Amino acid sequence: MPVADSLPLFPLQAVLLPGANLPLHIFEPRYRQLTVDLVTGTVPDRRFGVIAMRPSSGHEITDLSQLQEIGCSAALRQAKRLPDGRFDIISTGELRFRLLDIDASSAPYLIGSVEWVPDVPQQGAPAASVAELAEAARSAHRRYCEAAWQPEDWSEPPVDTDVCELAHALAADCLLTMTDKQRILEEARPLHRLRLVGELLSREAGLLSTLRAVPAPPSEFSSPYSLN
Repeated sequence: MPVADSLPLFPLQAVLLPGANLPLHIFEPRYRQLTVDLVTGTVPDRRFGVIAMRPSSGHEITDLSQLQEIGCSAALRQAKRLPDGRFDIISTGELRFRLLDIDASSAPYLIGSVEWVPDVPQQGAPAASVAELAEAARSAHRRYCEAAWQPEDWSEPPVDTDVCELAHALAADCLLTMTDKQRILEEARPLHRLRLVGELLSREAGLLSTLRAVPAPPSEFSSPYSLN
């Protein structure tokens, strides 16, 4: 049985995917302290866990049932301290974890007991089928972005993006619901995840075309935000 790791937790009404950037505006005292601990190295590797709150959760998290089971670790990349003690930070999603337990007393912020959730190896899929699936997902992403954004507001993942990372890369700059993003995060089979992302982006592209409405541009969401 694998040994559980400890990870500071930042519960949000949002889902972080591996590889995606997450700007946050930190103002609540407990998360100011978490940021200080990340910056000073008190928390190893400048790493914390982002996990989505369930819809029925209150602001104060006291029980596992208030949080999703699967979250994503985040590496702190930038931190700017403001004159009043608040912080603007940017972190990047790294690895999936399963939340086993929470500790609300050892630190001002929650500490999670977690186990890491790697991808499930998928062997035997013909290379031609994998390439076809990848192109279908890329095509769906292209249709979504062309309907939603101005050309300068988006770009395609590099052609050499590994198939295990492609689904997350395609979904990162698309405005999907928390439910959809949680499904993507929880899917540990790379080819199933790629198919899921293709289906979701095809659905969203169709809705955008039918409604003749587009989301706000990505720049509207680039300033740090937080629900702490």
